[in-house]
Amino acid sequence: MAARLAMRCASAQLSSVLPGLSKSSVFSHSRIVSQAYLKRPLSVSSRICAALRYTDKHEWVRVDGDTGTVGISSFAQEALGDVVYCGLPDVGTQLSQSDEFGALESVKAASELYSPLTGEVIEVNDALSDNPGLVNKSCYKDGWLMKMTIAKPEELKSLMDEAAYERYIKSIED
Repeated sequence: MAARLAMRCASAQLSSVLPGLSKSSVFSHSRIVSQAYLKRPLSVSSRICAALRYTDKHEWVRVDGDTGTVGISSFAQEALGDVVYCGLPDVGTQLSQSDEFGALESVKAASELYSPLTGEVIEVNDALSDNPGLVNKSCYKDGWLMKMTIAKPEELKSLMDEAAYERYIKSIED
């Protein structure tokens, strides 16, 4: 019920800004985060987000032992709009922190994806090839992008926890 209410609110906010989004075919991360019209609370569920670490480019990572599951934040998926294509890396790809590893395309924009950590891609979310909209519907659960090994655990210290990420979002919206 709470999820439906949140979706209705997000839908109402997005429908009022879609005309402005159609003027641009590509969003850079700085363009996504500079839009003042995206003012809304970030929290979806403290239980889901508490274990996440965020980059300043709006990717998140959930750590489970020496493996990280990577996705994009609710803020990023709302800014992109309806995702229609997910370009993801091949399993076995070696990534360094901040390396570009793929792209998301929506009906209104495109955005590159950047690795939050150094490691090897060990799995990609194959469900996204047939249903890229999972990124919008469930960005913290079913819409994850890839799983990777964590080669340098110390890099986690450079990522933001949920509270720091919320402050970051607020600072770039102001």
